Amino acid sequence: MVFLDFEQPIAELHEQLAKLKQVEEEGKVDVSKTVAELNKKIRKQQKEIYSNLTGWQKVQLSRHPDRPYTLHYIEKICKNFVELHGDRNVKDDKAIVGGLGDVDGQTVMFIGHQKGINTKMRQYRNFGMANPEGYRKALRLMKMAERFDKPIVCLIDTPGAYPGLEAEERGQGEAIARNLFEMTRLKVPVVCIVIGEGASGGALGIGIGDRVLMLENTWYSVISPESCSSILWRSWDHKEEAAEALKLTSDHMHSFGLVDGVIKEPVGGAHSNPEEMAKILKKEIKHHIEELSALKPEKRIEDRIKKFSSMGFYEEV
Repeated sequence: MVFLDFEQPIAELHEQLAKLKQVEEEGKVDVSKTVAELNKKIRKQQKEIYSNLTGWQKVQLSRHPDRPYTLHYIEKICKNFVELHGDRNVKDDKAIVGGLGDVDGQTVMFIGHQKGINTKMRQYRNFGMANPEGYRKALRLMKMAERFDKPIVCLIDTPGAYPGLEAEERGQGEAIARNLFEMTRLKVPVVCIVIGEGASGGALGIGIGDRVLMLENTWYSVISPESCSSILWRSWDHKEEAAEALKLTSDHMHSFGLVDGVIKEPVGGAHSNPEEMAKILKKEIKHHIEELSALKPEKRIEDRIKKFSSMGFYEEV
């Protein structure tokens, strides 16, 4: 188990727990009462730490190496998931996955960023940074869902769209802009959920929906704290200060009206109990699809356009 710097009190308790279990195995001693007390202390410590997280700490949690990614949720939520590949133009971008899955009898088109669970897979998935063909693949799958009248669920988790020269040459900006335009007019229900990092246009490229939700320990912003710090202070040393100034956490995004809701994570974060997190996510997805399916397509499109058009603050002088 990996512990972040602010989780050290929890890590120490887990270390004591491991030693106790070792004593029990080697000496055949009954330590069940002490183990129960330690588990109680761990839960209490988790509640204390996780109830008062800073913006930077939430950014760290969104990047936790044990945090579940898109394919984990799809595997736990769906039966008979069929992955679909390629943009029918350039190639199949591995940073974005998508396909049809059965959610308790309802066929749903799932589309999401995939980072990879180890170093080799992260390189294969390009760390969740999609090229233009990834966004074009996503749009192709959305149009397919619309054709067959199937709801769409987008799972967002990216440090940003891939910034390489070849991506720009193949029209990165146009691909993302095209998705923004087309997603506002989709006739089927669209639910978008930030499950990790939601950075810049890379997140927005699959982020226009009737419902936009965030998991509790995630962030959504035009720029990462590190990049913001490097621009304003010419150094990454002020990333914590930048994270607070950007107001990028789920509670801030909800209070600003930029997302429609925040999904609570298990105590200790999604990475501490991925199975439970998948159950919570499934319940939310089913609830919102059911609500949206009751509306006429014209009403959904009207509300979707109105929602995004009314975002932002301005003052006339």
